[in-house]
Amino acid sequence: MDERSFKRFVESYSNDLLYYAQYLVHSKEEAEEIVSDVFVEVWQNRNKISEIKKEKVWLLAITHNKAVSYLRKKEHAVSFVTWDEVGEHTLPTNLQTPDEHLISQEEMSRINHIISILPPRCRQVFVLAKIEKLLYKDIADLLGISVKTINVHVAKALEMLSEALKK
Repeated sequence: MDERSFKRFVESYSNDLLYYAQYLVHSKEEAEEIVSDVFVEVWQNRNKISEIKKEKVWLLAITHNKAVSYLRKKEHAVSFVTWDEVGEHTLPTNLQTPDEHLISQEEMSRINHIISILPPRCRQVFVLAKIEKLLYKDIADLLGISVKTINVHVAKALEMLSEALKK
């Protein structure tokens, strides 16, 4: 991979990784630093990229690991950071999709609030499935849980969203 193709690679994935890192560490500046570290690692291992079948899942896994390492360093006394602890951070306020022009600002605020009060693992799965648009199989591999569990979490999140939006 030469520098030009690497630049295109970075441009195609940086927004998704930045959003995910910000979701994990709840800071735009720190998320930018984490994503920068991810791409440094990718550049150092650029000769292996052609062997990777699912680049986005691979990049999200690196981002997750770097974010957890960051949180461990930040908390000094914490020896292990679980997904539940990472999930306690709120979502970034900019959760809009390309269809946001069809949804009012008030509805978007309600949706963001509902997502923010989902149980941590449910929220995490929902963000990966419906916001990041990862395949359920990829999410299961990334999180070490079954596809059936992914289905349960997404169904629960959608049910809560549906009920809350009916009010």
